[in-house]
Amino acid sequence: MAVAIKAINAKIRSNKVLDYFCSTHFWGPASNFGIPLAAIMDTQKDPLIISGSTTSALMLYSGTFMRYALAVTPKNYLLFACHFVNFGGQGTQLYRWYDYWYMGGQAKWDTLRADAKAAEGLVDQTQQKVQGIAEEVKNKVSK
Repeated sequence: MAVAIKAINAKIRSNKVLDYFCSTHFWGPASNFGIPLAAIMDTQKDPLIISGSTTSALMLYSGTFMRYALAVTPKNYLLFACHFVNFGGQGTQLYRWYDYWYMGGQAKWDTLRADAKAAEGLVDQTQQKVQGIAEEVKNKVSK
């Protein structure tokens, strides 16, 4: 069994693409890309839920590991790209948090929330009207 595992490992290590694909230089950044993707997806959410301290810590973390990705041998450009994207996403979130809490963003978001509630009410009214008209048409057609 050990001989078979050694043979498979030797086959993988002899191919540069497979060697890279089976290394932590690939899978570490690949699995870590969830953090920047979440930061980017969260830019569409209410800034009320953003934690300034967590976002700051994630920016510091990404800034540190961007440097680390270029300091290791061989340089890990995929890890650098992951942390570069995360740094940008967290920077955007930190700006949104600061704008909300310190630059008058609360008033803007209160207006947006009120407009969204009004729009929901209009949608409900329109749905009820359409259902009523559909019932009238159904009754007239069935006669």
